[in-house]
Amino acid sequence: MVLRILDGRLLRHPTPNFPLTPPAPGRKASPMDKITAALRANRIVRAAMRHCALAGWAPVAQMPLPDSRRPDIIALTDDGSFIAIEVKSTAEDYLSDEKWQEYRDWCDQLYFAVDTDFPREILPEDVGLLVTDRLEVAVTREAPYMRLSPPRRRALLHRFAVLAAGRLAALQDPDAAREVNAALKLE
Repeated sequence: MVLRILDGRLLRHPTPNFPLTPPAPGRKASPMDKITAALRANRIVRAAMRHCALAGWAPVAQMPLPDSRRPDIIALTDDGSFIAIEVKSTAEDYLSDEKWQEYRDWCDQLYFAVDTDFPREILPEDVGLLVTDRLEVAVTREAPYMRLSPPRRRALLHRFAVLAAGRLAALQDPDAAREVNAALKLE
């Protein structure tokens, strides 16, 4: 099941069993071997979120930053650091996106997460790199550490906590979450 939030609504989509890897040598590719960039991105996000959880970090997807940007994942580590992870599903996705550079101002470390088929040579060397293969993740390059200022860290921590708590409350009581969203739209 793939969960997505769109306009404040939680959408559920069945997860198809498409392979991420190309067909074996000597075998022709079938239509089932081709997956969309969106499905590929969802799989990379899932693997990266799992990697964060297994590392003991608290990951949140699509957290709006004060500058209105939304990194794919922001994770709070056990030492209080913030790690931003930007998912790139295709070379075109990376080449058409310049906003990821602005995430550096809002994290202690910045990573790209890609799958095994991504052309990694096009990614900059000064950003960490996570390579996913289904649910497995390899840290192929550590991200340099860039310390956030204390006021920015405090603001980010508050935003992180409010968003995470709100999402947890919405899972506990979806009807209340719909009522709050409806009330906010009226204001």
